[in-house]
Amino acid sequence: MRRFVVAIGVVALALTAFAVSGGTAGAAKGGNSANAHACQKDGWQSWVRADQTPFANQDECVSYGAQGGTLTVTVPLAGVGSRFVAAGIDATIQILLLVSAIVVFQVYGVGGGASGGLLAIAIFCIFMVYDVSFEVLAGGRTPGKRWTGLRVVRTGGQPVGFVASAIRNVLRLVDFLPTFYLVGIVSILVTRRNQRLGDLAGDTIVARAPRRTVRVAPSPPPAALPPTLAAWDVSGVTAAELAAVRSFLERRDSLEWGAREQLARTMADGLRPRVGGLPDDERLGDEAFLERLARVKAARA
Repeated sequence: MRRFVVAIGVVALALTAFAVSGGTAGAAKGGNSANAHACQKDGWQSWVRADQTPFANQDECVSYGAQGGTLTVTVPLAGVGSRFVAAGIDATIQILLLVSAIVVFQVYGVGGGASGGLLAIAIFCIFMVYDVSFEVLAGGRTPGKRWTGLRVVRTGGQPVGFVASAIRNVLRLVDFLPTFYLVGIVSILVTRRNQRLGDLAGDTIVARAPRRTVRVAPSPPPAALPPTLAAWDVSGVTAAELAAVRSFLERRDSLEWGAREQLARTMADGLRPRVGGLPDDERLGDEAFLERLARVKAARA
């Protein structure tokens, strides 16, 4: 029995620790303006610039806001289904913690005469402090919300604070009435921003957000040109002509040989006079010339 209780506690704590480690990583620093603060704690994912272009990361949003840039909120709202999946995950974790607390304080009598009071404190922490702590300290995400790609934010997109989180979670008791969150479900369905009563009172919404930030590695720089190509002057070749060359090189294998040869010759004959620095003693084939032309232009872009 003791091993079973320990196992339950370890599982619950592990699930909680995983959500904390993932949810609090990458918090922004700096930025004293209200705009810059709105970008913190993963809030940057809810904002775009005035021209509707998104931010690549949190630091970019903080820098833009600190410089006085206008932020526009764009928050995709969570529906009833995803919210209750998240609630189910959190409820599972809370039940595991509750069972562990009951066994520790009631079955094993830890705390002696104070075990009843300790159990009451544990229950309060499990069903109240749990939600508020995660929402305030982990970017608006309890473990359930994090695993379903949801988070709690203010209606303007800013990170949720302690007071707003406490209000929305205290009123969860009302949303639960008369049973199975009936009041909360009706409120989510009839309000424009899918808000239950706790959200309305706390001025919060539950938004959909990506579970992780995708980082795209920068393209490697082009290889240095050999001396024979470095001497080429391709400034006379326009962007439209270069695009035509690249288009031909990409689809040449699909062309019939005669048409391919004729098209390459026509393009090369028209572009050779526009390229300076070509060696007089070397006559490149038409396709070889076009390949080298595209390479030189790419290296100097």
